[in-house]
Parts: sequence; structure tokens; C-alpha cells
Amino acid sequence: MKKSMADIVFIIVGAFLFALAVNLYVIPNEFGEGGVTGVTIILYYLFQWSPSIVNLVINGLLLIVGYKFLDKRTTLYTIIAVAFNSLFLHLTVNWRIDSHEPTINAIFAGVMIGVGIGLIVRVGGTTAGTVILARIANKYLDWNISYALLFFDLIVAFSSYFIIGPEKLMLTIVILYVGTKVMDFMIEGLNPKKAVMIISEHQDKIAEMVITKMDRGVTVLSGHGYYTKNPKEVLYIVISKQEVSALKKIVKAIDTAAFITIHDVRDVFGEGFLDISK
Repeated sequence: MKKSMADIVFIIVGAFLFALAVNLYVIPNEFGEGGVTGVTIILYYLFQWSPSIVNLVINGLLLIVGYKFLDKRTTLYTIIAVAFNSLFLHLTVNWRIDSHEPTINAIFAGVMIGVGIGLIVRVGGTTAGTVILARIANKYLDWNISYALLFFDLIVAFSSYFIIGPEKLMLTIVILYVGTKVMDFMIEGLNPKKAVMIISEHQDKIAEMVITKMDRGVTVLSGHGYYTKNPKEVLYIVISKQEVSALKKIVKAIDTAAFITIHDVRDVFGEGFLDISK
């Protein structure tokens, strides 16, 4: 229950930041956007239709169509995200900021949108629209959510060319790119993991120290040297970025001749990390 409440708080904050970016930076500067928000902005420029109402209607329809691709928890979180996003679009419609430099405004719009959507997606929700398509692409095609979202958003953004013109379209692409990078960091970069492989003549001592001192599991892989054909055991350990230094000290204290490779890991599921069912 506590985790669910914390997730909802993150979703509300994310929805607020997303809506604020639209009303402070995107619409006043006549930028475009991706996804459903991009469509609502185009309709606002053409017919002065309320972005909050259009956003709620279109996302509601897409959620009805795409709910079968989302689990119950994600569907609930998405409904909350869409409802609060539309509410905040309405409540902040008259908010303004005294900034008249288009490039700076585009960058800040991208940052706020990236943080907002990142908070929502990180806890398992979506903002419906193209985020649903991105999650489907992630589930069935193993696409990175952030870049899948950028792909679908660019399709919508380019369609606004005849409304906002080439210069504003280029700045819109800046917004989408910055938003994607920030969202990628929010989803995957707050707690990066490292996969470490160690080949040593003293692997038993190293493994024991890792288990007792670092409280991390160690997997032993069987291998052999191609030239010598001598059998070797390889230690495979997944740790956080902050634990790399401690692991190096352990290996250095036991075997200075050890061979170590360290790899970046994007997603880690299993005991001690993320639950793959979520």
C-alpha cells in the first residue's frame, strides 16, 4: 500500500511537470510536440480547442483501445496520469514565465517533459497516447521505451510542419530529443548497474569476500583458455555503479594478476534487483 501511494505521488508530480512544460514553454512559443499532446496543440493552434479537454478525450479513447496491452496496475496508473495531466493543463493554462529565448525555452521544455514522463513511466504508468505504443514496442520488440517514444513522437511532430513552420519544427525536435535523453536517465540512469566478469586463480576467495563483505550473489561460469585449453572458472557478478570500487579493492587484495571486465547493464531483473513481473 505504501509503495502504491508513493507511485501515485510520483505520477501526480510527473503529470504536473508535463502539463507545466506545455503551458509555460510549448504553447507560448508556438512549438509542436509529439504524441497526443502534439495533436492537441495542433488543434489548439487551428481551432483554439482546449488542450486539457482534447487531451482527456483522445487519451481516453486510446486507453480503451490499448488497455488489453497493459496490465491492471499499469492501466490504473495510466488513468490517474491522464486525468491529472488534463487537470493540470487546465489549472496552469494562464501561467507564464518571462523568457523569450526560443532555444532556451525548447531545452527547458524538453527537460521538464522528460522528467515528467520519466517519473510516470518509471513507476509503471504511462501518459497513454504514444507511450502505450512505446510500451507495446518494448514488450514485443524489446525496443528501448525512450527511443520508441521518440520514434512515434517524431511522426506526429513532423505532421505539424505546415502549422508551425520549419524553424519551430526544428526546435520541436530539440524538445523531443532532450526529453528523450532526460526520460532515459530518469527510467534507467538513476541506479545504473554493472556486470563484472573475473578470471582469477583465487576465485574461491574472491567469491567468498564478495558474498560476505558486499552481500552480493556470485555466479561461477565454466570456461577454458583457447590456446592452453586449461579449464578456468569465471566469476559473474552484477553490482551497482557505486559498488565497483569496493569490488576492485577486494580483487586487488587477493589477486593482483586477476583479469577483470566491467560492462554497463541497462536492465537487471531478479532477486535483489527488480521484479520481472512488474
